[in-house]
Amino acid sequence: MSQTDPIAEMLTRIRNAAHARHAEVELPYSRLRHAIASVLAAEGFLQSVTSSGEGYKRKLVLGIRYTEDRQPVIKGLRRVSRPGLRRYARCTEMPRLRTGLGFNIVSTPLGVMTDREARRKKVGGEVLLAVW
Repeated sequence: MSQTDPIAEMLTRIRNAAHARHAEVELPYSRLRHAIASVLAAEGFLQSVTSSGEGYKRKLVLGIRYTEDRQPVIKGLRRVSRPGLRRYARCTEMPRLRTGLGFNIVSTPLGVMTDREARRKKVGGEVLLAVW
């Protein structure tokens, strides 16, 4: 099955799994998806990121993180740059999300990172998604 926007499909799977209170979600592996999931795990929004399988059957398994009262830690995920309209930003023009309560994930020449890290390293790139 071909996908027009695999990142948006990943975000939808995470959003649906968190809403249904699933412990983990499984999706097809790609290096970009793994990098995005690693950033989400480093920021504390995902509990675990593991890959399983080999070759074209390789899967990415994401552990969803919840609070003590079983509410998902991820309140919102939104795709910013999409195939029909790419969004790029310099380090000085990097958009701020919810006055610091959320962050953007940016694809830069130095790899996938948060907007705060991109500002600190003084590098711009494509603003992939917003998380809060």
